[in-house]
Amino acid sequence: MRRFLAIVILIALFPSPVLFTREGSLQDAPVQQDSVRLGYSVEGKVVDARSRKPMASVHVSLPGRHHATVTNADGRFILKSDSPIGEVEFSFVGYRTHRLTAPKGVFLKVSMTREVAILEEASIIYGNPMEIIRSAVDKIRDTYCTEPQLLECFYRETLQKRGRYTYVAEAVARLYKSRFDGFINRDAAAIEKSRVLVSQKRRDTLSVKTQGGPTLALSYDVVKNPDIIFNDTDIPLYIYEMKKPEYIGDRLQFVISFKPGALVDYPLFYGTAFIDRELLTFTRVELSMDMRNKSMVTRTLLVKKPFSLRFSPEEVSYVVSYSLRDGKTTLEYLRGTMKFSCDWKKRLFKTKYTAVNELVVTDVRDEAVPIDRKDRFKTRDILGDKASEFLDPAFWEGYNIIAPSESLEHAIDKLKKQ
Repeated sequence: MRRFLAIVILIALFPSPVLFTREGSLQDAPVQQDSVRLGYSVEGKVVDARSRKPMASVHVSLPGRHHATVTNADGRFILKSDSPIGEVEFSFVGYRTHRLTAPKGVFLKVSMTREVAILEEASIIYGNPMEIIRSAVDKIRDTYCTEPQLLECFYRETLQKRGRYTYVAEAVARLYKSRFDGFINRDAAAIEKSRVLVSQKRRDTLSVKTQGGPTLALSYDVVKNPDIIFNDTDIPLYIYEMKKPEYIGDRLQFVISFKPGALVDYPLFYGTAFIDRELLTFTRVELSMDMRNKSMVTRTLLVKKPFSLRFSPEEVSYVVSYSLRDGKTTLEYLRGTMKFSCDWKKRLFKTKYTAVNELVVTDVRDEAVPIDRKDRFKTRDILGDKASEFLDPAFWEGYNIIAPSESLEHAIDKLKKQ
């Protein structure tokens, strides 16, 4: 029987309003100690060359090294390294890969230009999109990174109530990706360092829980975990269409959109798959859950809520992308978003919420050491219960992170003052 995991969102379960949890601190929790010191850094902002608008989620990396991050909603980034930084590379779907020299102490202003993709007419018009999907699935065993990996990641989850932040949690996590054999049960995640900030206002308390945390990158690695969508049962359930090809980095991609073409007892997705034209590897997958049957979606998503609270999902989506290293693909970035509303029975108005989970692989450890069972983050764990206070301004000094946007920084300041 096909098992469908809850989407990659966590709305923390708070029995009472608190500023931060007290189960860990910088002094008494060994997992909170810095393991990497990155003494060199470069900062900058990425914009579209034509519109001059900031570009979010651009992948920023150091050529020839594993250090990486993504830009925030304002197009800003900070990237750290354990050795002097020479060049910085920027890539995003549909744009030309951009490399810049990074002079010490200089704020980089990066303009990215759209890449015009040119394919043979036959490839665009007559390619069978479902067969391309199947071919890419068949090649996963050859194209996905087959050896175990230990990935260092930065993870952030936020909750907004009517556009106002009420919860922010962040963590540096380790992801152990076991040898590829078609199973994910040996993959594991662990928290290395984390912090949380929660609104103290009682009216902001929301006792609703869905699955989330850094384990989302284990469950929603759609290439390694075919239970999500790319399996023999689900592939025929969709209607596929070949779209205009795009570049990701300097590699041309087949772009295939799909939508539900059947009725089943679990939610399907609308989505787009980007597949490397030459290697037939999955480079990026964008999914949006079919919301037509909200009762079924709710049963899929919801773990726990008060009996008298009505929970209504409005939108559930996520994006997962992969990088290509030595001809093999490895997880690069994952973002999940859920918009929903809640109201108590007999109340007239609903309250709207937006929850976002974002994870970027910032480094690949030299040794792929499995994570001890006692240290593993479980799918039903709550990051806020394991995190320490949010008050140290140098908390992430030794790690690569996703730079907070200006709006998030402002929200954090307001939450601290409550």
